[in-house]
Order: sequence, then structure tokens, then C-alpha cells
Amino acid sequence: MDAQSPPFDIYAASSASLRTRRSISTPLAAILALTELIENSDAGTMFELVKALNDGAEDLKKQTSNPISLNAGCELFIAFVTLFPHDSAILTHSYSRVVMQTLLLAHKRKRISVFVTEARPRGLGIKTAEALTAAGVPSTVILDSAVAYVMDKVDFVLVGSEAVVESGGLVNAVGSNQIAIIARAANKPFYALAESYKFHRLFPLSQYDLPSHNSKILSFPRPLLADRSSPINTSLHNSTSSTNESSIPTKDKPDLVPPRITQEQISQNNPDVDYTRPDLISLVFSDVGSLTPEGVSQYLVGMFAG
Repeated sequence: MDAQSPPFDIYAASSASLRTRRSISTPLAAILALTELIENSDAGTMFELVKALNDGAEDLKKQTSNPISLNAGCELFIAFVTLFPHDSAILTHSYSRVVMQTLLLAHKRKRISVFVTEARPRGLGIKTAEALTAAGVPSTVILDSAVAYVMDKVDFVLVGSEAVVESGGLVNAVGSNQIAIIARAANKPFYALAESYKFHRLFPLSQYDLPSHNSKILSFPRPLLADRSSPINTSLHNSTSSTNESSIPTKDKPDLVPPRITQEQISQNNPDVDYTRPDLISLVFSDVGSLTPEGVSQYLVGMFAG
């Protein structure tokens, strides 16, 4: 910051955001003001930067009549700043708008690189990697089956969420659970990002308690019976009957047609989301603060208790 410039007024910056952007929330206005504080800061070390952010947050709270929601935004932003050290290698899964915006914001201030799972069957990880690469963030797509292979190169895992449930567990794109299990085995933090409107009063105990589960998921398709009147099947049977008598169809063992398995069939026969237990999650970052899974439970209990 130029020595001739007046000191940065964080309250004025926050007020300006609220005034010029009518739909903006108080926590988001605080985050934007803290971002401006970073741009105007002359901090030379991470310790100095975090101190400046904490001081700025305190100034905001002192000048605000109801600092509760503002405090949540400040805590969330400062946690993000300390979350991303220089040269962080991050693993993310599928596509999440919140994760994408967080990574792009981190890229403005830090050197980060991102491993992105392909996230079959929809393949949304490719969309994430393309967007990050276009923004100049070093990123690469890895196979879903290569998560354990790459985990040693990763500093932490960062995923989005479809829902955060009452136990503090996470419902997210299928594959999140196995990533969390591998991260725990490798002693790597597993973080989730979730807006508070995604907090739900559900209490699944397993994958099969999710509302999205149905009997068709992971079902076994029945093989089709061959049409014996077909000329192709008749000639095929005649050509093999002399060499393999056991292939002769009987009442107990009719002709069967090997099924053709397509990507669409695989997608329809598999879940879109899975459930990650709370003990596998390090922290949940949301607009109401940085919460442990136990903190999520307490928040939901308090919210629904009125």
C-alpha cells in the first residue's frame, strides 16, 4: 500500500457493496470487503496477512449492529485464506459451482494445482478441469480408479455437496465416499463446501437410506433368450454343436444372448450420489461458519428447535 494513500476503510467497502448490489447478503459483503483489504494490504508474510484480516473483521463487527451473520462470513473467508498455502495440490471431485469459485479465488492469491476426478458416469470432472485450465489453474483429470494412486501427491481434498445431513455427513456426487475413505487412510484432510440451505434434516445410516435409492440401482439384468427361429442363431448353433455338445439348448438350459452393455445402461444402473460418514469429514465450510460435523448437527438441532 502506498504510504501517501489513506488507510483502507473496511466498513466503507462493505457498506458500498451492500449499497450498490441490492441482492447481496451481509456475509458476502464482508467477504468482498476482506478481499479488497488483501488487495490494499502490504503484509509480507502469511502471519501478517491473517492478522490484518482478523483486525479488519473486528473493525467490521464493532461498527455493525447485528454482527452474527457478518462474523460467519469473516470466519469463512479467513479460514479459506489459511486453507490454501502456496503450492497446494488439491484433489476435487466432479463439478461444484462453489468449489470452482473457491479455487478461482485462491488462484488469484496463491499457487495451486488441482487434480480432478473424471466422475463417471456423467464425466463432470472434465467440465471442472476445462474451466480451471481456461482460467490458468494447472489441473489434470484423473480416473476415478486412480484416486488412491494420486493421494500421496495431494495436500487435501475439497468437494462440494448436494446436501449436508443432520449427522454431519455428506451427500454428494457418487465417488465422494470412497475418496473420503482413501483420504482418511492416507491421513489427508477431507473438506466440504456447502451453503447453509443445503443443510437437511435427514439421518441416513447407510447408502441405502438415501431418498435417491431405489431397487433398480445395482440390479442384475436378466439375459435375453435367443430366437431359435432366427437364421443367424440356427447357423451359429449348427456350427458349434459338433464341437461342443454341452451347448445344445435344453429345457433347463435354453439359448442365451450375451447382453450388450452401454454407457447409458451403466449410468441408469448406478447411483448419482452417495453418503459420506461424518467421521471421514474434517470440516464443512459454509456461510454460517467453518463447522465440524458435530457442529453441523448442533446447528441443525438449534435451527429446527426454533
